[in-house]
Amino acid sequence: MTSRIVPAAIYVRISQDRLGTGLGVDRQEQDCRKLAESLGWQVVQVFCDNDVSAYSGRPRPQYDALLDAIERGAVKGVLAWHPDRLHRQPKELLPYIEICRAHGVENHTVQSGHWDLSTPSGEAVAVTLSAWSKYESQHKGERIRRARQQQAKAGRFHGGIRPFGFERDGVTVRPDEAAELAKAVEQIVTGVSLRAVVRDLNARGVPTATGRGRWTAVALSETIQRPRTAGLSSYKGDIMGPAQWPAIVPEETWRAACAILTDPARRTNGGRGPGVRWLGSGLYRCGVCGEAELRVSSSNGKRRAYRCRSRDRADTGGHVSREATALDSFVEAVMVERLSRPGLVRDALVADDTTDVAALRAEADALRVRQDQLAEAFAEGDITRQQLATGTKKLLTRGEEIAAQLAAVGGRSPLDALAHAEAADMATEWGKLTLGQKRAIVEFLADVTVLKMGRSPGPRGFDPAGVRIDWKR
Repeated sequence: MTSRIVPAAIYVRISQDRLGTGLGVDRQEQDCRKLAESLGWQVVQVFCDNDVSAYSGRPRPQYDALLDAIERGAVKGVLAWHPDRLHRQPKELLPYIEICRAHGVENHTVQSGHWDLSTPSGEAVAVTLSAWSKYESQHKGERIRRARQQQAKAGRFHGGIRPFGFERDGVTVRPDEAAELAKAVEQIVTGVSLRAVVRDLNARGVPTATGRGRWTAVALSETIQRPRTAGLSSYKGDIMGPAQWPAIVPEETWRAACAILTDPARRTNGGRGPGVRWLGSGLYRCGVCGEAELRVSSSNGKRRAYRCRSRDRADTGGHVSREATALDSFVEAVMVERLSRPGLVRDALVADDTTDVAALRAEADALRVRQDQLAEAFAEGDITRQQLATGTKKLLTRGEEIAAQLAAVGGRSPLDALAHAEAADMATEWGKLTLGQKRAIVEFLADVTVLKMGRSPGPRGFDPAGVRIDWKR
């Protein structure tokens, strides 16, 4: 064992640091410093890749910095807790050996002692250890995958980041978050846009599961579409069966929301821009071209008005423009008056209750069991590959039909939010709705067309006669 002073670098790494505390790499560094002291080496720099796998092939910034320090001659010794902290892939180890040889760098590890890379025999030992590390990583990965698949089939939580709506155990419901998730799903199935729901969550300061950053359309969509929202266990996107945790919303409601969120025809701008902020943006129709292209803009930075985005088209002549606040106030008042009519909300909420939801769910569970039985029969040689493919296709087709039926049952009317409102209280209940809910109701009840008019003597240039409302219900 050498006693000369060697400028040394410590390299520490851990593949997963779920809590973000860095305790694993801290312990590695402490042990490496003790080793450096026993060797008489002087630690000049510590390189740390926390929460980074050496097997995955992802970039390791601090490992690359270590190589740079070696090539610059800044260090002549490297300390690690174990050889697998430095490498789990032979293809990374071989270039490292060449660099160490070229620059006369020694290597010591806490667990394996002196790591001699200067001789053919030392290289052979190092490559062998690296190959076994690669094997262990692959074997461990397979064990983890099989364990998680079995846990999913049993309906158990198989780890990961705490899911929104649940505690860290993945089973116990967190009531405040579950209520927000259920509310978001109900809004989606009643016609409220995803971005309107996101805007409402952020406006009220509802935190995400991690508490980092604000809600985005992508994050909320993914959260809603997780099968666990409907009390279903899944593995890599495939539903395995009922879960041990309770459903946040009924399966049919969840499937209806998923159908809406995955519909390619759904109107969206891909998450760009600040979102809709006015009641009639994209809903009100221009009385000249007939398109629902009215958007709010300002004139001289003061007057907010709806203007048709098609107004520059030469083939249609002049288009409409109307003061935004007055127009929205008028439309809201008309909607409240319509909704206050006896029986209108009740009649709109009458649904077809002939579908046996319980039977559909039971059949879906039976289909999943039959898929497993088919796979086992093929593995035992009782059926051919063609029989497996044919049987699986039939089961999947029926499964898709059941999913569509449940989604249809789970659909909701935008008027659900007013189901329990008395006619006398309709104005108050309307005022409690979000902008997204109001827009969904307007679109559900009527086509609003803004007509072209001359200058109006009404307040702020607004005349109710310049608005035509064609009722759908």
